[in-house]
Amino acid sequence: MPGENLSRDEARERAALLSVDGYDVSLDVRSAVGDQAAEGEPRTFRSVTTLRFRCNEPGASSFADLVAPGVTSVSLNGRDLDPGEVFDGSRILLEDLAAENELIVDARCAYSRSGEGLHRFVDPEDGEVYLYTQYEPADSRRVFACFEQPDLKAPFRFEVRAPEEWTVWSNGAGDRTDGVWRFAETKPISTYITCVVAGPYHHVTDVYRRDLGDGTTLEIPLGAMCRKGLAPYFEADDVFLITKQGLDFFHDHFDYPYPFGKYDQAFVPEYNLGAMENPGLVTFREEYVFRGKVTRASYEARANVILHEMAHMWFGDLVTMVWWDDLWLKESFADFMGTFANVGATRFSDAWITFANRRKAWAYRADQLPSTHPVTADIRDLQDAKLNFDGITYAKGASVLKQLVAYVGQDAFLEGARRYFKRHAYGNTRLGDLLSVLGETSGRDMAGWARSWLQTAGVNSLTPQVLLDPRGRVDELAVLQEAAESHPELRPHRVAIGLYRLTDGRLERYARAEADVDGPRTVITELAGEQAPDLVLVNDDDLTYCKIRFDETSLATLRAHLGGLSDPLARALCWSALWNLTRDALLPASDFVDLVTRFAHRESDIGVLQMLHAWADSALVHYAPQDRRPAGERALARVAERDLRAAEPGSGHQLAWARFFASVASSAADLDLLRSLLDGTTKIDGLEVDQELRWAFLEPLTAHGVVDEKALAAELARDDTASGRRHQVRCLAARPSAAVKAQAWAQLMESDTLSNALAEATIAGFAQPSQRELLAPYAPKYFAAIERIWAERSIQSAMNVVRGLFPALQDSPRTLAATDAWLAEHESAAPALRRLVLEARDDLARSLRAQAYGAEAAAAPNA
Repeated sequence: MPGENLSRDEARERAALLSVDGYDVSLDVRSAVGDQAAEGEPRTFRSVTTLRFRCNEPGASSFADLVAPGVTSVSLNGRDLDPGEVFDGSRILLEDLAAENELIVDARCAYSRSGEGLHRFVDPEDGEVYLYTQYEPADSRRVFACFEQPDLKAPFRFEVRAPEEWTVWSNGAGDRTDGVWRFAETKPISTYITCVVAGPYHHVTDVYRRDLGDGTTLEIPLGAMCRKGLAPYFEADDVFLITKQGLDFFHDHFDYPYPFGKYDQAFVPEYNLGAMENPGLVTFREEYVFRGKVTRASYEARANVILHEMAHMWFGDLVTMVWWDDLWLKESFADFMGTFANVGATRFSDAWITFANRRKAWAYRADQLPSTHPVTADIRDLQDAKLNFDGITYAKGASVLKQLVAYVGQDAFLEGARRYFKRHAYGNTRLGDLLSVLGETSGRDMAGWARSWLQTAGVNSLTPQVLLDPRGRVDELAVLQEAAESHPELRPHRVAIGLYRLTDGRLERYARAEADVDGPRTVITELAGEQAPDLVLVNDDDLTYCKIRFDETSLATLRAHLGGLSDPLARALCWSALWNLTRDALLPASDFVDLVTRFAHRESDIGVLQMLHAWADSALVHYAPQDRRPAGERALARVAERDLRAAEPGSGHQLAWARFFASVASSAADLDLLRSLLDGTTKIDGLEVDQELRWAFLEPLTAHGVVDEKALAAELARDDTASGRRHQVRCLAARPSAAVKAQAWAQLMESDTLSNALAEATIAGFAQPSQRELLAPYAPKYFAAIERIWAERSIQSAMNVVRGLFPALQDSPRTLAATDAWLAEHESAAPALRRLVLEARDDLARSLRAQAYGAEAAAAPNA
């Protein structure tokens, strides 16, 4: 990535010097189809950009951004510049600027295979070509010349020449005249949220209407699109239903009409992210088009992403952060608002349970890594920005906002948002701008709150301390707050404390108090005199962001009666707390697995159940001592088969248990059952083994050597689609063969020809927990190669390899020492690369601590 980085200081200097009046961008993508001109050369398209901007220091110099194989011509204010002198591969030097300037750049830009820039995908099913753009944080420069930073907003006009049979979309409304697609000028927006989608997409339309307070009617044309091969599975009606519900909800709460005209949503192939909030043209990964049966949790997740991206139309698109330091100003809000709207507007009224159980787990992990950072981060450059799309910026930030709503009240919070939109529409903001309006509407000290919650890192632990009087009633109940030594901040928490009692096998709440917890010990006076609880749940109702701990009585109650906890949110919070205890080496992994085997079948919330399956699998793979893993695998497989057969036929729970059984199957009997389900000789009432489930069964069968390449080729013949090929590639890399691993390694590390999706599938297949010995030789090869990979690849491609191929399955002190040696010997390596290795090192050290604790617990006399 040489020369492609941009520092905050450079961006600040350029923003102080320049302001942008507008872009005209003309793209010719007819070259996307047909034969490539020259073997070994990148396939390119023509990009002509006219950029009008002002300079407040005439005579000064600056630069424009462009990453392209070649530039045909550059003209500045009518003066032709020599591309060989002014273009270095990523920047165009602009000298002797006038007060008003016009830059025209004619370039040959490259189609992407990595999902960065203008991605080109050829559908293996029918040979059709599909294009889409993805830019965040800084890849629009791969498609047109620009000033690639969020605070240099401008209106954009796009025109696109495309194959005759294609349809083209962009941020504004468009139509085709004289063979050219021309699109309406946008409002002032940042470069990273401009967008083009082109190809023979399947396209469905609808319209949203709303009567406004001034007597007018707001009408928003809606569109939804996917590849033609996915059209039979495309549930456009449900996409539009959630879209309309979201638009109603945000209009009700934001009091600012949707400002970007139309609202298209494109589900595109080989997408790196979940989705992207391009105004007027939101893009999603096409995996949200479900080819097979999925659980309600998948529909809830899709709705959440639709609403998350919609919230960005206001938080992020209408009002945008100045620089990536304040990325949270859009991502934290969108993450919070996605769940807030899901609960308030759609059929997924229990979405806060998913938030507490799944999203917060992402935040807790990220906040305990050595790379943790405040929600408002220190982003020095674009590489820092790329890595900060993380659990802190999204899920912790959203959790903090949930705490803020409890702190200032929902009405004050939403009124602050309304003022923020009106005051800063089409502009750029910093933290202080938001705090100002929230201070106005709430009357609270927002500066103090921000210092504690936004400007410090780390997660606090809250533990109940219960003292009983001689009558067996609560004499004093206190909440103890702790912080890690590395991040010692103790924060103010608005929490609910719930007291639960066991009655006829059910754990029911009989007392609750809300209180402000501050400092190391806070007495909850409201609960004095209550009957002695069997379970104390701090952070009941999930108002704050913390790790929940238990006193001895509460933990013993959960060990015996977790399945009897009747409230689904309280149950989800307890499962999350137990998982944190496991990760922190305070609960043996085998104990967590035991809890799953005894109580998971009683879990009513399908999203929580699927999370428990993932955690149980991770507990065995990473946190259980090696000698305890086989017994744990057998126990989980027995329970998975039992509950697969016992689940309601055709239910989401049945499907979840089927997938979990496949993930833990390892014995000959387990694998025989999978194979018989696959070939139809065994049937379980209600279980439809559709194509997606067939691939889920084939991966473990392949990894354990039960099926071979011939069987995978036959399966691909059944499903010769883009999805089928990804599944086949993953399964091929999973085969237990040294030659197979060597081939996969070479494809990933010695070549960059795989698309992002196929590289991702190869990585997923390569690292199989049942093949630790087979993978051992690749640990030293990993450390020898990663600095070269980082230098040669795009940042997304390099991140995928560095994260995905770290030898986490070689969980021994030897691998930890090798990681430490690499870090010591590469102190001058790119900070973003070192961060990824440090994070992987921390995960490995955590695994070893948990394994040691589990071994010690197993050896104890009473184990």
